[in-house]
Amino acid sequence: MASTPSKKPTHVIGPDGRERTILADARINEIFEVVFGTPAGVKAMDYLKSITINSVAGPEQSDSALRHLEGGRFIVGLISARINLGLQQKRKAGEK
Repeated sequence: MASTPSKKPTHVIGPDGRERTILADARINEIFEVVFGTPAGVKAMDYLKSITINSVAGPEQSDSALRHLEGGRFIVGLISARINLGLQQKRKAGEK
């Protein structure tokens, strides 16, 4: 009995939870790596982290303020993930 060839996946679920083609997702990663890979981009990312991920909310924070902060943290984390994926792609392409 002949085995059926396995199909290569054409789509992926990105760090944002959205399904895209592999090529479209890779392009987004590349864009983030290019934009935030510059000295200005690194400084911009440092600033975004300072007001979100590295920010501590005290007990006086309202529920809505905490939700706002967590939304910002999610976006900054997503940007970081895309930058890292772009760097991985760049290294992998350099190995070929």
